[in-house]
Amino acid sequence: MPFHYILVGFISLAAGFVQGLSGFGSALVAMPLLLLFMPARVAVPFCILMGLLITLQLGIGLKRHLDFKKIGPLFLGCLPGIACGTYLLKHADNMLVKKALGVILICYSLFQLFMHPKPLRLKPYWGVIAGLLTGVIGAAFSAGGPPSIIYASLNTWDKDDIKATLTGFFFLTGVIIAVAHAAAGVTSMLVIKLFALSIPLIVTGTLIGARLYKRLSHQGYLKLIYILLLIMGVMLLGTA
Repeated sequence: MPFHYILVGFISLAAGFVQGLSGFGSALVAMPLLLLFMPARVAVPFCILMGLLITLQLGIGLKRHLDFKKIGPLFLGCLPGIACGTYLLKHADNMLVKKALGVILICYSLFQLFMHPKPLRLKPYWGVIAGLLTGVIGAAFSAGGPPSIIYASLNTWDKDDIKATLTGFFFLTGVIIAVAHAAAGVTSMLVIKLFALSIPLIVTGTLIGARLYKRLSHQGYLKLIYILLLIMGVMLLGTA
């Protein structure tokens, strides 16, 4: 077996673990590492398929907490957001927006980690706005997760509701993107082969992360979210 297949397997194990633990972040782990030895046209659709499998696996475990009243506003806003983001991809200053998003994430994460504000009972329209921003930023700059993550973590929901909402939302958006990739011919046989070989390690990593998640308190889970958002912010600044 070529060495890069082994690398992809270990990266998939780590990515599955992080998202199994937090409910997001597989691409945060996988993309920078995969791009060291493969082109984006392979790494991006691979990460989409990996995320789809992870969210399906997590969704089965969290099915009692899946609530479309929570997921729906995010998904409703995301659809027009993807269209807007596709337009911005051609016209916006990507580097400037990435820097701005990175600064916002760093400031928000540090504020939450050190100031400990009280959770909010947000109205559903805030979910639509968060979904819209997720779609725009995701389609335009491949960094769309933070708005929906921030929305879920700001609410008064418990940790299972937060993780289930993010899982359901990312699964639905992942299906749309995977279908679009397949229709456009982006998902090549190489991508499918790499994904098929990585399935056992993706599932194993996700299972280990999900089991460790059960040991986290609500506050411990929120702290994990803020630390990962902080890392995202630093990475966005580093790549801008």
